[in-house]
Amino acid sequence: MADNAPPEATPNQPQLEAVDTISLATEASNPASRNLDQLSVLEIVSLMNAEDTKVPEAVSKVLPQIARAVEVITERMQRGGRLIYMGAGTSGRLGVLDAAECPPTFNTSPDKVLGLLAGGPNAMVNAAEAAEDDPELGRQDVIKINLSANDAVVGLAASGRTPYVIGALQYAREVGAAAIAVTCNSPSALEEVAEITIAPVTGPEVLAGSTRLKAGSAQKMVLNMLSTATMVRLGKTYGNLMVDMRPTNAKLRRRAARIVAEATGQDDNSAMEALEQSGGETRTAIVALLAGVTPVEARERLRQAGGFVRKAIQQ
Repeated sequence: MADNAPPEATPNQPQLEAVDTISLATEASNPASRNLDQLSVLEIVSLMNAEDTKVPEAVSKVLPQIARAVEVITERMQRGGRLIYMGAGTSGRLGVLDAAECPPTFNTSPDKVLGLLAGGPNAMVNAAEAAEDDPELGRQDVIKINLSANDAVVGLAASGRTPYVIGALQYAREVGAAAIAVTCNSPSALEEVAEITIAPVTGPEVLAGSTRLKAGSAQKMVLNMLSTATMVRLGKTYGNLMVDMRPTNAKLRRRAARIVAEATGQDDNSAMEALEQSGGETRTAIVALLAGVTPVEARERLRQAGGFVRKAIQQ
């Protein structure tokens, strides 16, 4: 074998794997950064900033698919289902992050929006990249949480071919759960098993193959839209105010009071008093003030309105 010839294929590392990797846009070498190690620090960060401007444009091209996914997720959650993010590495960590933000921001139960990461919770801070290679692990992780037809699974994989995610989405289809893919390559293996594919194609990274960069930013933007728009459709906001947040510390209690004041036109003291009388429930305080009713009646109105503040006020 010649010195510069590629190594022979082995059962564990077929040459096809290398060819497949090179074909992915997210793995390709970016011509703009070929001399990256020769640039000044200012030139490096300027180049990264210029590349990052391509991310919103890529996301804008898939807004119809994002909107469709929101409709599907909302419908599932309205009938008692859950939103479940699945991923490995950076993609999986972004899903865990978005899931963790939902309880304090939207007062969701911790078991309503879940983030499952290949390798388990320890992989959030310690790399466990080998865990992504087994589709059966993804399948078993969703089986463990009793995935049902009421749930929506969002599979996150920048490459679009992560076996862990593919296994989870295949099982989702088997039980009738919604199967949504978020990837930065198209076409992809993930598209073949998903009902809805959201694929903002961000192209080669400044650091070739480092999908924590543009691909990660694009996935974060998509997740922001999926969770926020879904919660708006579930009645978790009034106008652009997060009226179902949990005021669990001093900062959040002050924020809740400001939200009540802004929503009702009351001064800060009146807003704080209404919030206290409503047991810290922002939505209840707003309905009580704007409808001129007691907190008890405000809660009943909200129950009848399915949690929507505007509907509760108009009753």
